[in-house]
Amino acid sequence: MKQFFGMSRSGNLREAVGGLRMPQMLLLMSNERQFEEHVKELEILFPGVPSIGCIGMSYDTQVVENGVGVIAFLDGVNAVANVLEQVSVMPVRYIQRLEQDVSRVGGDQKNTICIDFCSGNDACVLTTIYSVLKRRGISLVGGTGDGGKVSANGRVYPDGVAYALIRNENGRVKAYKENIYHTKGDYRFIASRTDKSQYIMGALNGMPAKQVYQQILKVTEQQISTQTFKNPFGKINGDDICIISIKEVVRDSLACFRQVNDSDVLVLLELGDYREIVKETIRTIRRDFPKISSVFSVNCLFRYKLFSENGYMQEYLQEMSALGSHGGLVGYGEHYNNRFVNQSMTCVVFE
Repeated sequence: MKQFFGMSRSGNLREAVGGLRMPQMLLLMSNERQFEEHVKELEILFPGVPSIGCIGMSYDTQVVENGVGVIAFLDGVNAVANVLEQVSVMPVRYIQRLEQDVSRVGGDQKNTICIDFCSGNDACVLTTIYSVLKRRGISLVGGTGDGGKVSANGRVYPDGVAYALIRNENGRVKAYKENIYHTKGDYRFIASRTDKSQYIMGALNGMPAKQVYQQILKVTEQQISTQTFKNPFGKINGDDICIISIKEVVRDSLACFRQVNDSDVLVLLELGDYREIVKETIRTIRRDFPKISSVFSVNCLFRYKLFSENGYMQEYLQEMSALGSHGGLVGYGEHYNNRFVNQSMTCVVFE
């Protein structure tokens, strides 16, 4: 199989897909102003080709911040695209679509991946989708777009999750998740006074969450929203830790980018040697895949900001491109199987 990445900083979709011939699956990442126009135009340019899209930045060896990027898979894939609607209310209502699509593609854990673009309510969406995928061991990689809407097959859907099931006809696929944080000290917190709908974390071990965070890290209230780049929270999930980014201060509470529930066990995290962690991820992928066709990844917006502020983003993209054709989405949250995480990178590698 092959992966194509095309982009236009001015938002010219025809320019972005120049040279693309006979795609078998399309991923569209556009800006808010032109998104709906690009969805319709992409369908006109490539009628009947499965596609999903969202509002967000894209990249290969450089980042497209406010234009349009298109990733295409071709020459050896079997793919289908669809959408689950009303994800903030009841995504399971549309689960039969996914069940039928999984049967149509007919893949398994060795050769098939699900890529999704979501508008919100990610944790519930992933639980719903993975209830179907896990029966065949199919992994999922994806992320949250902006603007509360996604697209599938030439149509825009508010409050939805667009998904693509992609089977590699000529080799394996495998999903990865990269975490550049580790636990700080032996802090353990029990969350309480949470608001699931607003992603509010009110108290930690019975104390106001804002006060706890400030006292440990010796930061002002104004510094909290950027301190999360270095010190997010983590939720213990078996032998894994799901990263929870802080969005803002709400009175004496902390609003997060991921849902926190009463009685959740949380830890405090700190930034590790991300340059070395990235190198180790690349070494791991090379060990697993001596021959790589392409890599699709989702990098968190906060990782993008952190890497950019430290002059590392361009170097990072160059290092990842050494694996082969690499492209992806800057997301507002990352998906890995049934897990919704923040400040992470998830990716799928195609043999």
